[in-house]
Amino acid sequence: MPSRPPLPFDPAAPAHERGLALASALPVPLRTVLASGRVERRPRFGDRGFDGVTEEWTPPDGVSGQHALMARRALDELTGSVLAPASPDHLLARVLALLSHYPAKGTAPEVEHLVALDWAEDLGEFPAWAVDAAARTWRRTQKWRPSIAEMRALCEEACAPDWALARRLSVIAAAGASGDGAGGGTGHSRAGRLRALAGGAVRRMG
Repeated sequence: MPSRPPLPFDPAAPAHERGLALASALPVPLRTVLASGRVERRPRFGDRGFDGVTEEWTPPDGVSGQHALMARRALDELTGSVLAPASPDHLLARVLALLSHYPAKGTAPEVEHLVALDWAEDLGEFPAWAVDAAARTWRRTQKWRPSIAEMRALCEEACAPDWALARRLSVIAAAGASGDGAGGGTGHSRAGRLRALAGGAVRRMG
């Protein structure tokens, strides 16, 4: 397949508009498959009761090897750009800047630095734009220092629509690979990796 321009992405745009822009950049056959899938949403319960909603997306019948190749390429582009994890340096700088707005009394600078390193590690799976958005949201809406769990929740919320698209692409790629050997001899192992990515996306969407 010929090369295509980078996926359009504006982190400042509303989630719905971001999703439309990303979908519009996909090949028409792939957009048709995505639009024809079936969605089932189920409540999820944890130790404290209701814990959000999980989405189960099933592709339509007739997903071909060509669909799988297109989905795999789009997924690689999405996870390699829009959803690529932030660099450690960016994370550390962002966390230190955020924490400086809420100084902890009696905490030595070296301890504060270690705390920031912990934060950077625990936010390391998220893209830079999501971490930036979470920090901006917290600064503008809260008066106290956030916890790592609260920041992770904001990052997950920011990434949810993009992870949803990634999950659906991974399902299409796995379906096509398992259906007719689209992977050229490595379809089974590749499909397994894609299903694992789909599971990760489900967890992030809850």
